[in-house]
Amino acid sequence: MSNQQYGRTRRVVGAHYGTMDFIAQRLTAVILAIYSVGFLLAALFTPINYENWVGFFTFTCFGLPLGRILVTLAFFSLAWHAWVGVRDIWMDYVKPVGLRLVLFTLTLLWLVGSVAYFAAIVWSI
Repeated sequence: MSNQQYGRTRRVVGAHYGTMDFIAQRLTAVILAIYSVGFLLAALFTPINYENWVGFFTFTCFGLPLGRILVTLAFFSLAWHAWVGVRDIWMDYVKPVGLRLVLFTLTLLWLVGSVAYFAAIVWSI
């Protein structure tokens, strides 16, 4: 019996395995920062009442529901940012594979449920 190896050996660690997650974290952080600054400025210079609060999320530009689109982009960015971060925490600190899978599933269900609940509220205004 020979110990001949077929194919290439694939390295499990190395360059570029986390590059897309790194880029996703930075991109979603930038989107959230821009939206947060814009929202804070709007909140500071507009009297807070129900009509203005709804106006933050329902303003339009050239017929597009720009307020809803921007808040949806910010919320999707928040969910994606949270997924990448929490998934990395589970991968780094939870060693039993079964428990890690359960935590992945619960986290994903929670995030999808949050996004669905968010969409139902914002797009029904």
